[in-house]
Amino acid sequence: MAELLSDAEIQEKVKSLEGWTVEGKELHTTRQFKDFVEAIAFVNKIVEPAEAAGHHPDLGISYNKVTISLTTHDAGGLTANDFEMAQTLSQLSA
Repeated sequence: MAELLSDAEIQEKVKSLEGWTVEGKELHTTRQFKDFVEAIAFVNKIVEPAEAAGHHPDLGISYNKVTISLTTHDAGGLTANDFEMAQTLSQLSA
C-alpha cells in the first residue's frame, strides 16, 4: 500500500501543480471546455493514463466542466501516486 504524505509534503507538492487544490484528503481541479463534446473528449483521454497507472480519478461532468478528484482510497488520503497522476492529467489537452 502507498504511504500517506504528511501535511507539509502535500503543501509542498501542490505548489508545483497549477490549477490544483487540496480539500481534505483529496486533490481537485476543474477544467472548462467550449462545450459538452469537448468535455467528454477530454474525459476519454483520461482513461488510458489512469488504466496504465492503475490509479483512477473520481470525475464530475457538468456540461462543459470536468472536475477531477484524486485520493488513494486504500491508504485513506493523499500519496505520491495522487500527485503523479495529477501531473500526468495536467499535461492532457482538450
